[in-house]
Amino acid sequence: MTYVVGEACIKCKYTDCVEVCPVDCFHEGPNFLVIDPEECIDCSLCEPECPVEAIYAEDDLPDDQQEYMALNEELAQQWPVITEMKPAPEDADDWKDVKDKRAYLER
Repeated sequence: MTYVVGEACIKCKYTDCVEVCPVDCFHEGPNFLVIDPEECIDCSLCEPECPVEAIYAEDDLPDDQQEYMALNEELAQQWPVITEMKPAPEDADDWKDVKDKRAYLER
């Protein structure tokens, strides 16, 4: 099992989760974070740290978030590892309650 970053992270990109990850499995894109399923050790430390509840255990991934499993795997191969917490984007709070943000994902 692995953990998966879902749609709620798009345009929010809070990095609280990165700070607690013991294996550096997070990768950073322009406006989204992903988890490398090959590096994730299923420790669950990241899940409660996400202020927008964007991180799911693979088995708990909602039906409408299933595409994010493949997206995390794909983008983790393209984006650099992030190991330290960074400030969230200035408008992150404006986006945290927005639904259906998939179209805003920047690669």
